[in-house]
Amino acid sequence: MTEREAPFAYSGLDRVFHERARLGIVTSLAGHADGLGFSELKALCGLTDGNLARHLQVLEEAGFVDIEKTGEGSRPLTRCKLTSKGRVRFAEYLTVLEEVLRQGARVREAGPSSRSLRTRPV
Repeated sequence: MTEREAPFAYSGLDRVFHERARLGIVTSLAGHADGLGFSELKALCGLTDGNLARHLQVLEEAGFVDIEKTGEGSRPLTRCKLTSKGRVRFAEYLTVLEEVLRQGARVREAGPSSRSLRTRPV
């Protein structure tokens, strides 16, 4: 189906980003060009070790995040960073999400009986 046939399908909302925990992870990393340590990221996103590790794995497999594991003294250190691809794709995702929010605001302003919002502008 084309965008004209299904104007509210929002194909640009990448499912990898469009999950609460991963959205939090990527948003956190987007604000830190040098990346964040695993513990910092865990605290910022309110996730457990296992949840964070699993979501990072999904993001890494998609090519959106680089994970670097090093040893600092006797403690392992895991640093997570958005890739260039991840930054570009996240920016594209946010552009589509902004359009969703604009359309939602128009629907809210028009009320539930509005017929003028059946298609979105091209």
